[in-house]
Amino acid sequence: MKRYIHARLGTADRAALEELKTRTGQTESEIVRRGLRLVAREERRRRSALDLAGPSVGRFKKGPRDLSTNRRHLEGFGG
Repeated sequence: MKRYIHARLGTADRAALEELKTRTGQTESEIVRRGLRLVAREERRRRSALDLAGPSVGRFKKGPRDLSTNRRHLEGFGG
C-alpha cells in the first residue's frame, strides 16, 4: 500500500524541482524519492571523529597527556 505525503515548497525549491523534471524527465514523485534515498545514504555515512581518525588512534604512546589543554604546548604557534 502506497502512502502519500504533502510538502510545501517555496519558490526556489519549486523552481529547482521543475528544472530537475525537465533535465531528467522524471516525475516529481521520482525526484522526491531519489532525494530521500540520497539523504538517507548520506546520514548513514556520518562517522564519529574516532572513526575518521582510523588507524592513528592509539598510535602514539609517548608525549604529553595534556597536549590539547595546556597552552604552554602552543607557544610559538599562530600569530
